[in-house]
Amino acid sequence: MASISLDDVKRFAEGAKVEIFIHDQEGSDQAPAVKKTIKKVQLCPDSTHLRFYFDDFYFLAVPLASDVSWSNEQWAAFDSESGLTYTFKKVQV
Repeated sequence: MASISLDDVKRFAEGAKVEIFIHDQEGSDQAPAVKKTIKKVQLCPDSTHLRFYFDDFYFLAVPLASDVSWSNEQWAAFDSESGLTYTFKKVQV
């Protein structure tokens, strides 16, 4: 796994239609997957998280300290502090 590269994430995510999954290490209860279009990706003001914006107001923040794995179709970040994995899977239109 690698650390987060803002440029790589932007190439993968900006403008993409994705299905987002958030789950913990034990695989216990998790929120249902949601389908969203990522409008933009940017650092938060204190440079601790990466924000995935779905419009001009709503976003999901992923810690920059997360370990990342990705391919052309999927991007995943594991945050060892919280034990959460954030997975973005591209949706075919």
